[in-house]
Amino acid sequence: MSEDGQRIARIGVVGAGLMGHGIALEFAAHGHKVTLHDQSEAQLERARAGIAEGLGRLVEAGRISSETAREAPSRIAMTADLRAAVAAADLVIEAVTEDLEVKRAIFRDLDAFAPPHAILASNSSTFMPSLMAAATNRPERVIVAHYFNPPHLLPLVELVRGEQTSDETVETLRALYTSIGKRPAVVQKEAPGFVGNRLQMALYREALAIVAAGIATPHDVDTIIKTGFGRRLSVAGVFEVFDAAGLDVTLAVADQLFPEIDNATAAPPFLRERVARGDLGVKSGRGIYDWPPEEALALRSRIGAALTAIARLGDGQAPSSDSAPDRG
Repeated sequence: MSEDGQRIARIGVVGAGLMGHGIALEFAAHGHKVTLHDQSEAQLERARAGIAEGLGRLVEAGRISSETAREAPSRIAMTADLRAAVAAADLVIEAVTEDLEVKRAIFRDLDAFAPPHAILASNSSTFMPSLMAAATNRPERVIVAHYFNPPHLLPLVELVRGEQTSDETVETLRALYTSIGKRPAVVQKEAPGFVGNRLQMALYREALAIVAAGIATPHDVDTIIKTGFGRRLSVAGVFEVFDAAGLDVTLAVADQLFPEIDNATAAPPFLRERVARGDLGVKSGRGIYDWPPEEALALRSRIGAALTAIARLGDGQAPSSDSAPDRG
């Protein structure tokens, strides 16, 4: 906790799906009491299995001990009663479906049910915090805390300020996340997609354009990313990489390539056609690739094992810069 921040002891997590149970287990593994809420009792039961698996991954990664993994579930209460889930919370993290009206309805309830001092955070990957804050009477205590999947293995949390989010709210969450080993990054000005998803979707747009133009197959595009610059970006950020290359070199490349890079403002037919016929990816058994059950399981296992191994190594840290603005 920072000198000007508040103490966070009890945490409510709303939504026990893929993200919610991972958020809950990580806080519990670091000693926090957590109440995990979901309207579905069946989803809460599935979350129990997910929590056990996730804690095992943290042990493999060397992030927690086996003893901590055994103790952590006792710090997680589960309930289908939203009021009960947040009545004593210092922080509530909403992790439900990416539907603005659903989120706004939940924030109205959270504002009514949670203590006046509680911070209300959304794990939204696209919606700006001011959209949720408008449904409450505490906009200074509303923020987006955007995790990436799997939330307990990837250290990043984007803390996105709304127009009225207070410095105290930002600093309280930055200190909290730092204390449990996360790497919070403050997004100083809200914008659709924040930073992480804007970067990811820029790469996705160009990858789709390359395939649609017949320049390379999806398999070869993925090979280039996985075995080339993707490995470098796991240890050095884009500005670090291009500083190392030299800005004179990167300027010359930018002048040459920027006019050629795709700048479409709508998703291409290549993607829309697949969605229209129900080829949605792993969840449907076919997307860009075919995904029989054994290959889908192998993909998930490969990603989980690799992220666990990377977690043992730690993450690269950029050098400090006196010129970087810091409002938080």
